[in-house]
Amino acid sequence: MRFEEKYSGNVFIGSTDNFEESTTVLYGMPMDWTVSFRPGSRFGPPRIREASLVHEEYSHYLRRELSEIAYYDAGDIPLAFGNPEKSLAQISDFVSRVLDAGKMPLGMGGEHLVTWPVVQEVYKRYPDLAIIHIDGHADLRTDYEGEPYSHSTPLRKISELIGGANVYQFGIRSMTKEEVEYTEEAGIHFFPFDVLEPLKSCLPELAGRPVYVTIDIDALDPAHAPGTGTPEPGGITTKELLASIHAIAKSDLTIVGADLVEVAPAYDPTEQTPITAAKLIREMLLGFTAK
Repeated sequence: MRFEEKYSGNVFIGSTDNFEESTTVLYGMPMDWTVSFRPGSRFGPPRIREASLVHEEYSHYLRRELSEIAYYDAGDIPLAFGNPEKSLAQISDFVSRVLDAGKMPLGMGGEHLVTWPVVQEVYKRYPDLAIIHIDGHADLRTDYEGEPYSHSTPLRKISELIGGANVYQFGIRSMTKEEVEYTEEAGIHFFPFDVLEPLKSCLPELAGRPVYVTIDIDALDPAHAPGTGTPEPGGITTKELLASIHAIAKSDLTIVGADLVEVAPAYDPTEQTPITAAKLIREMLLGFTAK
């Protein structure tokens, strides 16, 4: 597949048609093969694109417009249905080519396991990589009911790959006792329940480092984003998550990749979840794309 041939027809607002001139590549990872509760996040990326039409291309938060950046929406990667290992390999191949072309990958899930192959590829290029993880769940299990390929395991795999001291977790409010013990053993920077203030306190120590940002939509309280596979009460507001993205965007971090995952549109007939996700993606595009 040549990059100028999109995987799917719909595109996010403001996308350029020229891959070569782009600095960021937006793409979908429509996989939900390992979810532990409700499937449906594979339908997230196309619905987020459709929902983007409700938004302006200008962000007054960042005083920037999508026309001021060059980003390319490559569509959704066609993944091997029901086959986690092959799907992860397909994601790896795609992201590797994006990175080899000198572009920043910005992915839309799909379940959270899709982050694992992306980080593997980014880490090959940036051995000093740090992870900012915003989520309602720790995702630090070694397996889920005996299955190591699960949406509850990606941050455990990532931590073991890059070292726990390079992982920063925010907003976590659902975890096992073993996961909490692992954060202490591995030296993970673990901030349960809240996001914005602890994130702000950590940004100075990450200044100048390559950072990958992964956001699970269920970091938001279900009142703000009911359309997700594993909703967890007690989460943050949309306003706080937007402010967190803006804090990262205005910091001295070097963002080398990012994703937003776990949008499952079927569980939100109001469509506020994909609409919210589309706004978050717009802010990530504008805030994380190199100036």
